[in-house]
Amino acid sequence: MSNAKPPNAKPIKAQPTESAGGVQSVDRAVSVLEILARRGGAGVSEVAVEIGVHKSTAFRLLSALEDRGLVQQASDRGKYQLGFGILRLASAVPGRLDLVRQGRPVLDELATTVGETVNLAVIRSHFAVNLDQARGSAAVAAQNWTGQLTPLHATSSGKMLLAHETTARRKQLLDAAGLARFTKHTITTRRALQTQLDQALEDGYATTFEEYEDGLNAVAVAVHDHTGAVVASVSVSGPAYRLHAGRISDVVADLVAGADRISYRMGFLR
Repeated sequence: MSNAKPPNAKPIKAQPTESAGGVQSVDRAVSVLEILARRGGAGVSEVAVEIGVHKSTAFRLLSALEDRGLVQQASDRGKYQLGFGILRLASAVPGRLDLVRQGRPVLDELATTVGETVNLAVIRSHFAVNLDQARGSAAVAAQNWTGQLTPLHATSSGKMLLAHETTARRKQLLDAAGLARFTKHTITTRRALQTQLDQALEDGYATTFEEYEDGLNAVAVAVHDHTGAVVASVSVSGPAYRLHAGRISDVVADLVAGADRISYRMGFLR
C-alpha cells in the first residue's frame, strides 16, 4: 500500500504549545490597567506611548478591557479610566492584605543581599512591634526580635513610623510612651527627636546609632499600602562595628528597593 500523499494534500500544521503573542497581549493589558490606576485616566495616545505600541494596538487593548467592564470612557472625550469591573475582581481579595505574607519573600531576599538582620514592624499601642524577621549570613547569632515591643523613639523602625504620623497622633504616642533612656546615646528630648524625624522625612530613611542597645545600629524605611498610607517599616540592623554610618549609606538603596517591592505587593502604585 502506498504512503504517498495526494497531490492536493495540505501540510498538517504543528499545534503551538504556547502563544507568545497571547502572553504579550496579557502583559500589555495589565500595563494599561496599571497606567490608568496610576494616572487616574489616560487617552489612547498616552497609553500607546507609555507601553510602546501603535495607537491602533492601544485602542484594541482598551476596547477589549472596556468590553469586560475593566475600563470605561471618562467624561473627558477620548480619556479612559478604570471601570467598575475592577471592583468585582478586587472583592475576591481579602479586605486587608497580610503584611507578613506579602513581606516574607522580600525580607528573605533583602537579608541575603545585605547579610544582616531585616525586620518588618508596625505600630501597636505606643510601641513598634516586629511582625517578622529574616537573618542574613552575617547575622546568625542575632537576637530574634519577632513579636517584641520596642520603643518608638529609640529604634529606626519606630522613628520612621513616628515621622509619618500627624503631629497630634505623634504627641499622643509620645505622651503614652515617654522618652526613656536605654543607652547614653538615646534621644530623650522631643526637640531633638523632632529634628531627627524631620530629617527622616527629608532623607526617606531613619537611623539609630546605639540608641536602644549598646553596639547595635539600624536603618529603616517606610512601607505603603494601596492608599499610599505608611503602614509599616522595614529595617536593617547589625553590630555597630559592621553596620557603621558609611555602610548604612550603602545599604539604603537595597532597603528602599525592598520596601518598594512590599509596598507594590500591598497595592501601592507610585
